[in-house]
This record gives sequence, C-alpha cells and structure tokens, in this order.
Amino acid sequence: MNRKEHEHKDTPAKSYAYVAYVSFSGSKKIYSFGTDKPTYKVGDMVVVETIRGLEIGTIVKETEVFIPNGLELKPVVRKANERDLKNKEANIQKAKDAMKICQECIERLGLEMNLIEAEYTLDCSKIIFIYVADERVDFRELLKELASIFKCRIELRQIGPRNKSKIIGGLGTCGMETCCSRFLNDFDVISINMAKNQYLSLNIQKLSGQCGKLMCCLKYEDAQYKKMKEGLPKLNSQIEYKGNKYRVTSINVLLKQAKIENREDVQFLDFKELWPNLDFSDR
Repeated sequence: MNRKEHEHKDTPAKSYAYVAYVSFSGSKKIYSFGTDKPTYKVGDMVVVETIRGLEIGTIVKETEVFIPNGLELKPVVRKANERDLKNKEANIQKAKDAMKICQECIERLGLEMNLIEAEYTLDCSKIIFIYVADERVDFRELLKELASIFKCRIELRQIGPRNKSKIIGGLGTCGMETCCSRFLNDFDVISINMAKNQYLSLNIQKLSGQCGKLMCCLKYEDAQYKKMKEGLPKLNSQIEYKGNKYRVTSINVLLKQAKIENREDVQFLDFKELWPNLDFSDR
C-alpha cells in the first residue's frame, strides 16, 4: 500500500512536540505523523490524516520528541475509538461490494484492466480502486459511472506486477511466503548480472518470481558474491595449468573450487592451487 506521508505546501509547516510512528494493515512500512501527545503506546490504534484521507493505523514504535527538519508531518487525529473500529470493519465489506460493482462497469465498458483491490478511507469520503493493466487505460467513462454510483471521490490507481504480487501474496520457489508480501517495503532494481555473479544458469523462467520479474532474493547476496569472485577469471576463459592450456568451465565460490578442462583432461581444483597469488582468506 503506497501512502505519501508529506505534502509540499507554501505555508509554514505546523510544528508538533512529538513524532508518532504508524504502520497500516497490509503493509509493514512505517510512516511518521505529528502529535502533541506523548501518551500513545505501541499497539495503539490511531486515526491519522493522510494524503488519501482519514485512515486507521497502529503505533509500532515509542513516540519520540520531534526535531523539526523542514518536512511537514500529517497529524495523528485521535486514538481510534469503538466507532472508528466498527467503521473500519464495515468499510471492508463495503469495499468488497464496491469491487464487484466496479468490475461489472469495467466489463460493460470493455476496458483492458485487471481490478485487484478496493479500499475506502475511514470516513468513506473516498474509495481507491487498484488495478493492473498492460498499457495505459482511458478510464474517463468508468470514473464518471463510479462517481455517480458511489457519490464520493474516486481514485483509480494503476500498479505494476511486483506490487500486484505484494498485495495478493503467495509462495515462492523456496516454499516460503513471497518476500514482497512478507517483509519488503520497497522494491530494488534486480538485474540479470546478479544471477551471473552467482554463476546461476540464466534460465529466465526459473529466475523469475510469480510476478514475472527477476526474483528479489537475487540481490540479497549479490555484494558477497561480488567480493568472493574478485580476481577470478570469467567462465570459458583460457588459463594455463602445469604447462597445459585449459578452459574454465565452472566456478564454485562457496567451495572455492573450479572445473577446468581441455580435449584430453578434466580437473576439479581448489582456488589456491590454481591461483596461489590470490588471497582467499577473507572470502
């Protein structure tokens, strides 16, 4: 769920005595909000003002003294009361009903878009429809229809395949819940070079997650693999060993072994034997 914490204005930013750290359901990202009350505790449900409208979040860190840094914080409006919590639960069902109506409108208008999620703000002043599409969608007619039906502000937000996977969730090839839905807050750039650094077979289908993009976990150990392969020759490069020429056909940086071969011979050797001048002690 992509929420903006701050909004630039020409007027001076309001000063708060404290900063509260809030997270929203469906996201583990932490957002900062201003408050003059130091009494909020971890686990408290609070109503906050966001760029989307009023929403309910959870205090996830102890409130701290706010040090002005030029950024404007949106406020914590109040601690969520029983009515707020009931409205939040009611809005979940209303959003499901709204999603069905929106889907019917999409099909009737023949729009090429895949509806993923619908969500009301706490006061129902706005409803956000999240969708995926291969190309840009002209949804002007859809917007008119939805506004006439729901009588509130409508936001149609297009997301990419990685965000879709984060919302829907699922299991990765490792058997665990996908990283994006489990703990990732932001997406890093993943390149095929990260797979090359780990000497993985460049099979795009096997290297891709359920979103169809390269798996995020390729980045986790990329820096370590880069360090471990420093000074090593590239695969298929020619080297000389005991007076004979060989080709490097495989490298295992974890075992510190390499496979070299020519037409007459194949050998599996330790890095130290092949490249005695390189220091592998800290790899």
